[in-house]
Amino acid sequence: MKETQEQIQSMDAIGALPAVKNKKVLIFDLDGTLAESKTDMTPETAALLARLLEKKRIAVIGGGKYELFERQLVKQLMPRTRLENLFLFPTNSTVFYRYENDAWKRVYAYFLTEDQKTKIISAFEKAYEETGYTHPSNLYGDILEDRGSQVSFSAHGQLAPLEVKEKWNKENDVRPQLMEVLRKYLPEFEVRQGGLTTIDITMKGIDKAYGVEQIEKSLGVPIADMLFIGDALFPGGNDYAATKTGIDCLRVSGPSDTNRFIESLLD
Repeated sequence: MKETQEQIQSMDAIGALPAVKNKKVLIFDLDGTLAESKTDMTPETAALLARLLEKKRIAVIGGGKYELFERQLVKQLMPRTRLENLFLFPTNSTVFYRYENDAWKRVYAYFLTEDQKTKIISAFEKAYEETGYTHPSNLYGDILEDRGSQVSFSAHGQLAPLEVKEKWNKENDVRPQLMEVLRKYLPEFEVRQGGLTTIDITMKGIDKAYGVEQIEKSLGVPIADMLFIGDALFPGGNDYAATKTGIDCLRVSGPSDTNRFIESLLD
């Protein structure tokens, strides 16, 4: 595997990435990369992505459940978009969908059992107690969400406005402390930070690196011919797991940066 600092480049140094325009598969993070947290893609991003799908196969890996991918991403694309070139990996690659015969088909899913979900919820209660964590007074929806193949904690609730999440992230982010306790009680699960206020729990070994490997297996494209694009490619960030595969990575600062990148490929 290459050194991580050689794998990851920013838009300012994109020329250091080998033959970007020749990459056969582009893998995008969703929140913070193609769209703001839990919001729909803008018409500009949707139009650029639709044009890119005419030229490239594209995968999207994110922490949200399939229904969120459908709303944020798929429904924003134009009716005649080449969806057969789009591959979806919701809930951190625990589920994989591809478009076949005019419909989205689930390729695999690693759903949690009820006993596993109960254990995860109990671990969160222990983590709150052991860290002295108290929930914010203003909540927007459920703090813990059952996403089928993933249980997700969101500090202000699953429906919190972006500005509320950004403020908590800057001023009150205690996820490292909570995750330290969670890993003690959940050694058989993946415990990872997601987005601005989220902690995601999935089956062990299922993360964005797993998704990259499944893309290689399903599409028959070597990882050397892929590029991962994300906003959180720093240690502890929710895109960092992808670097374990040795894939070349492009770090973007947000959807506007992603738009600039896509435009550079369409020139």
